[in-house]
Amino acid sequence: MMRTPIFTHFAALLLVGVPLPVLAQQNAATQPIAQTAMPVPALVPAASQPAATAQAQSQVQAATEQRIAGMQSQLAITPAQMPQWTAFAQVMRENAQTTDTLFRQRAAGAPTMNASANMTSYAQISRAYADGTEKLAAAFQAFYGMLSDQQKQAADTLFRQQAAQAMQPQAVKPR
Repeated sequence: MMRTPIFTHFAALLLVGVPLPVLAQQNAATQPIAQTAMPVPALVPAASQPAATAQAQSQVQAATEQRIAGMQSQLAITPAQMPQWTAFAQVMRENAQTTDTLFRQRAAGAPTMNASANMTSYAQISRAYADGTEKLAAAFQAFYGMLSDQQKQAADTLFRQQAAQAMQPQAVKPR
């Protein structure tokens, strides 16, 4: 039986907001997007945890900003579209921060969680994911409505490529 990592279940959110992929800066219609997973921080001594957490948060923020800039470039956002784009990008940032915080809390507590606490933590992440995705979809709909036909085609292609990549089986290390 093939097991999948927890973040595979959140693939859609990874495509538009959390520890995010690095975009290929070429033609969106012909180039697939390169997906890179953010490493899960190793357990470090308590004295160095604030520095490690700050560094990891900075990496998530940088990946989010890179994702936003890549999409903005690939979709050729115009000045008239900037208010809707900015609102969409802000939801991406908020979703990335929220889910990153929840994953870190879960990782920090996992060694001492009982099964009930583990399920509660998973439910909390799932709820945040669902809520964030709804907010992101609403912001994207407003933005998408302002796109030209050519931009819509580029966005459609971009999202189809991302969905296809997210559906690829992930190799899992045996225990």
